[in-house]
Amino acid sequence: MTNLAAKRNKKIIPIVNATDEAQYVALYASQDKIYPRAVSGYFKNWRWVMIWLTQIVFYAIPWLTWNDRQSVLFDISAHQFYIFGIVLFPQDLIYLAFILIISALALFLFTAVAGRLWCGFSCPQSVYTEIFLWIERQVEGDSLARMRLDDARMHAKKAWKKLAKHSLWIGFSMWTGFTFLGYFSPIRDLATHITAFNLSHWETFWICFYGFATYGNAGFLREQVCKYMCPYARFQSAMFDDDTLIVTYDAKRGEPRGGRSKLVDATTKGLGDCIDCQLCVQVCPVGIDIRDGLQYECISCGLCVDACNSIMDKMEYPRNLIHFSTKNGEVQQLSKAQRLRKMFRPRVLIYSGLLVLISAGLVMSLVYRSPFKVDVIRDRGVMARLLSDGHVENVYRLQITNATESVQTYQIKVTGLDGLSILNDSAVKVYATSEQSVPISVRLPDGNVKPGVHAIQFEVEALGLKKRLVEQSIFYMPN
Repeated sequence: MTNLAAKRNKKIIPIVNATDEAQYVALYASQDKIYPRAVSGYFKNWRWVMIWLTQIVFYAIPWLTWNDRQSVLFDISAHQFYIFGIVLFPQDLIYLAFILIISALALFLFTAVAGRLWCGFSCPQSVYTEIFLWIERQVEGDSLARMRLDDARMHAKKAWKKLAKHSLWIGFSMWTGFTFLGYFSPIRDLATHITAFNLSHWETFWICFYGFATYGNAGFLREQVCKYMCPYARFQSAMFDDDTLIVTYDAKRGEPRGGRSKLVDATTKGLGDCIDCQLCVQVCPVGIDIRDGLQYECISCGLCVDACNSIMDKMEYPRNLIHFSTKNGEVQQLSKAQRLRKMFRPRVLIYSGLLVLISAGLVMSLVYRSPFKVDVIRDRGVMARLLSDGHVENVYRLQITNATESVQTYQIKVTGLDGLSILNDSAVKVYATSEQSVPISVRLPDGNVKPGVHAIQFEVEALGLKKRLVEQSIFYMPN
C-alpha cells in the first residue's frame, strides 16, 4: 500500500501543431499528499526524546524568574536583552555577531559529520510537523484511515473529526504564538492582558502571525518546507563528503528485491533481503524511497531504519538493511571504528578548531565584560567658551550605561592637563540596567596651554564595583 494519494490534479492546455492536430501537455502536477504511517523503534523514540526536550525548553524558559524578573527576555522597546544573569544593550551587538558565527560553524561541523540529523530530530519544522501528525493520528487514525477519510464524501463523522483536529491544531498554534511573543514581551503581563481581553494591536498581530505560521507550516506545508523552502536542503551538498553520516540502503544485500513469505528461501530464488514491502516509503515524512540512493529531500530522521528493522525481525533476517553509514563505509566495507576514525578529517578539524576558538572568545568576553559603559560626546554647538573668571570651558556629555541589576554610583574625574577641573557634581547615580546622559563642563585657566587641541581623559569609577573605565577625548583651547 503506497503512502501517497491516488490522484494528481493536472493543468492541461491544448497545443496545436502545424497539421492542426491538438496535443495536450501537462504544465504541472500538484504534489500528492503524504500520509506517513506510524512506526516504532529506536530512532522514533529518540525523535520523541528530542521533541520533549526542545519543547520543554521553549515553553518553560519564559516562565522562569531570575533576579525577580523573567529569565530570558528580549525587550526591544527598552533596548535591553536579559539572558539569565546577563544584560545586553544595543552597544553589545558584537555578541550577536559572535553567536551567528558560532551557529554557522556549528551547522557546518554538524552537517559534515552527521548530515541532516538536525533536520530529522531538532529542526522546529520537523518537531512541529511530528506533533501535528500525532494529533492527526489521535483524531483520524493511522495512514490508511486518514486516506479513506479524505477520499470519503463529507458526512457528520468526517466533519466532526476535521473540526476536532483543526481546533486542536489552532489551539496548539496559538499557544505557540503566545509563548514566542513571551520572549519579547513579559509573558506574565501578556497572560494577564489575554485574560482581561486587553491585548494591544501589535501583541494580537504577532501571536496570530506566529500561530498562523505554525498552523500552516506544520499542518499543511509540512515536507514542502523541507523540500522547497528551506535553503539548508539546497546547499547541504557543499558540506557533504564521502565520510558524512547518511541513511543508506545496502543494495548488495537487498537486491534483487522481491516479495516472498517467511518460509521461502530467498537464496534459492535468487532474491536479496529486501521483500519490497514499501514500508520504508510509507513511514517517510517526505515521501521518498531511500532505496533509490541519497536524495536531498532526506532529513535523516531514521524512521525508514526502524520500519525496515521491524520487517527484518519478522522475516528473521539480519537487521540494518537500511542503516546510518557513510559512502566510504559502504564501498570499502569499513567497520564502525574505521568510520569513526574517518570522521577526524581536515574539514572537521578546521571547523572544530574555529568553533572552539570563537566560542572560547565569546565566553572570555562575557566573563571579563565591563559592568558599565561610558561614551563621551563633545558639545558640537560651541567648541569652547571663555568664562568671566578667566577660565576656558569645554562642554561634554557622558552617556553612562549601568549593565548591572542594582543602582550604582559613579565618580567622574578628568585628567591629562594641569589645572583641569569639573564644574558639575562629579558623583552620578544610575539606576539598574539604565542609561543616563550626564552633562559635564570642564574648565582650564586661560593660557595654561597653547592654543589648539589637547588630549584629555575621563576616568569613571563605579564605587560599588571598584571598577574604573578611562575614555579619551580632547580639550580645545582657542586663540
